Amino acid sequence: MLPLKERKCEPLEKGKNPFDKEKIREYMEMLQPGWHVSDDKKISRKFLFENFKRAMAFVQEVARIAEQEQHHPDICISYADVEIELSTHDVGGLSENDFILAAKIDSF
Repeated sequence: MLPLKERKCEPLEKGKNPFDKEKIREYMEMLQPGWHVSDDKKISRKFLFENFKRAMAFVQEVARIAEQEQHHPDICISYADVEIELSTHDVGGLSENDFILAAKIDSF
């Protein structure tokens, strides 16, 4: 099985079941520390940078990857802090796509 960061996000059909607790736990173990699960529906991580310019460069890179994968996170920027939140709206919770994008974000 390929590492998450080497996989591609796949389009999902509406109505497909989101990950259950066991699957979430399994995939969380594949991510770097710092990611948190909320209500078994979202994963998020806060990234801290030395200044606004560096935070914005990071956000630009996240946007580039998200466009390539066609899976888009919620991003909150507060000066040098960036919070990324991932969820798959079409399934109403978490899917492999969320973990793939998280792993790709962690890889740069």
